[in-house]
Amino acid sequence: MSRYMKRMALSGLTALATLFGSSAMAVEIEYWQYFFDARVDAMEQLIEKFEAANPDITVKMTHFPYADYRTKVAAAIPAGEGPDVVQLFYGWLNDYIEAGLIQPLPKDAFDPAVIDAEFFPMVQAMKRDGSYYALPTAVRSLALFYNTRLFEEAGIENPPATLDELVEAAKKLAKVDGAGNLTQVGITTGMTAQDHHWWREVLVRQFGGDPYSDDYKTVNYTGDAGLDALNFYVGLEKDHKVTQSGFMDEPQAAFKGGRAGMHIDGSFRIGSLNKVRGLKWGVAELPAGPDGTKSNYSSYWVNGITTKAEGEKYDAAVKFLQYLTSDEAMQLWLDVVGELPAKPSVGLIEENANDPTFGPFIKGLEYANTTKFANESAQRQAMVDMVARIDIEGQDPAESLAAAAAEEQKVLDEYYKK
Repeated sequence: MSRYMKRMALSGLTALATLFGSSAMAVEIEYWQYFFDARVDAMEQLIEKFEAANPDITVKMTHFPYADYRTKVAAAIPAGEGPDVVQLFYGWLNDYIEAGLIQPLPKDAFDPAVIDAEFFPMVQAMKRDGSYYALPTAVRSLALFYNTRLFEEAGIENPPATLDELVEAAKKLAKVDGAGNLTQVGITTGMTAQDHHWWREVLVRQFGGDPYSDDYKTVNYTGDAGLDALNFYVGLEKDHKVTQSGFMDEPQAAFKGGRAGMHIDGSFRIGSLNKVRGLKWGVAELPAGPDGTKSNYSSYWVNGITTKAEGEKYDAAVKFLQYLTSDEAMQLWLDVVGELPAKPSVGLIEENANDPTFGPFIKGLEYANTTKFANESAQRQAMVDMVARIDIEGQDPAESLAAAAAEEQKVLDEYYKK
């Protein structure tokens, strides 16, 4: 039975129940997420399975472009509209709690002790005052995507294992026209994508530093390690001339278009890359630092129950969230989207850990760090501005680094002084 036919049948049952003076049998809840084709596809499949097992519950999914998503959620819930279950980035949790947009998960259905034991430790950032406020279906890490056809053309046998090898491979992959303009980049760059995570949690650590201190409340990348990491990053364009900021507008677009040899991105990109006809690619762990240090960044999107959900809708929302955090849901999300299961019991099974595509991301979780954001968008903007001042204004990297640190520290201070 199609979802449309099901809803029509449920509407008929509701009308009959009303006619005979009994309570309605069916309840409909709303689920919101941002639009990303593979994630929408996965959620449609999960909703279909959930509804089949819970014929008295209908889940209506709505999605919005990423740029509009937070604004839509923030406006709808206080007005008593919008989702009962909402998707949010882990770094937004503080904002959602303070704004009264989500409510703590019931401990009888989401026992904190069980969650602590069964999920990857990074999800504990979702806990406040002994209760969880949201939980992920999947987690994500970074890895190096590489175009196998371009590697073969350039005579590169294996993906780079170190940053030095990354530079050398990028030099072989980059192509220019007669005027010296790049027509193919060796590696994509762009702080608006995933590079701000690569720089902050990977490169700074690989050059011997620690991006923050005091449990992520104090910026700590203004020393030699931070400057070395920044010089390496901007040097890909300025010194080695193997990339260009804004090449084909977005880094992922350049890779999808076959115009980039390498691209650092999250495991969530797998689903959309699988749909690009003719694109041949592989995945490798992020290259190690000068002394062999490996590092990675892990993050996740979570689902929470909004303050709008009450009564029967609340009970249905709890059931739906329990299903979204089940082993079955996590495996489906991995297969469709490429994001990694949030439980080791699913993610670390041999079939997944040794998979040539998923494996490098899963291995990356073993040495990944999860940034505790006070304001994710503002802290990302500090990284974007840092590189832009160097690229566009020609500012000295040390001066731009110091300005970025001051900008980000202000964001942290404003949040933690509340």
